[in-house]
Amino acid sequence: MNTVTSTDGTLIAYDRTGSGPSLVFVNGALSTRADVKSVAEVLAPRFTVFAYDRRGRGDSGDTQPYAVEREIQDLEAIVQEAGGQALVFGHSSGAALALEAVVRGLAATRLALYEPPYIVDGSRPPVPVDYVPTLRRLIDEGRAGDAVAYFWQVGILMPPEAIAQMRSAPWFAGIEALGHTLLYDGEVMGDHMRGMPLPQEWATKATLRTLVLDGDQSPASMRNAVEAVVQLLPNAERRTLNGVGHGAPPDVLAPVLEEFFLRA
Repeated sequence: MNTVTSTDGTLIAYDRTGSGPSLVFVNGALSTRADVKSVAEVLAPRFTVFAYDRRGRGDSGDTQPYAVEREIQDLEAIVQEAGGQALVFGHSSGAALALEAVVRGLAATRLALYEPPYIVDGSRPPVPVDYVPTLRRLIDEGRAGDAVAYFWQVGILMPPEAIAQMRSAPWFAGIEALGHTLLYDGEVMGDHMRGMPLPQEWATKATLRTLVLDGDQSPASMRNAVEAVVQLLPNAERRTLNGVGHGAPPDVLAPVLEEFFLRA
């Protein structure tokens, strides 16, 4: 494990694997750098992969108050550690964070996004107006497990019986320990889960070559969001992975990322 100091003094933990062009992974909700270890190992022969714990997760610090700008500064610190510029891959809310960072000037050379969970139309209900305040209240009350269940219920529309089963699973304690960071993901997503079009200004601020990925088993809302990103960004292309949903196994994901990031 290595650490880098972010702008506000927070220590951000990361692993560095492999050799080649620098590639930074940005995780989605309820995950740590350990969750990308397997795909990092597949990519290690061709890339130097930087997998980091977003603030509040794993071995990283959690200086308060939280702000999206601070999360972007964390990512900027990792990119600086990676040589000052880097290829960037983000998954789910990590994809939204990566894109927001690029819009704000992150030194990314190419960008790959896997299903940023925007809600851009009526293909699913929007999250409630009080979604983030509800997460904040549950977390302030020390009810991180209930915050996870609330996210599963209204964020990803998981049925109640599935939530109950997962809460009784032995691995739930590890998920619950990350429950407070769902508030951070909610802040990252902002109003972009309300069924409205994405900001037109992104088209002029995120002009780098971008690959936007989805799985053909994912819900229509996620696939529609991917298409909306592709239509908005001037140098974006879409790739749909067969037989997978919101996550893809390393043997499916890694070759697609390698091809895009190394393409002339």
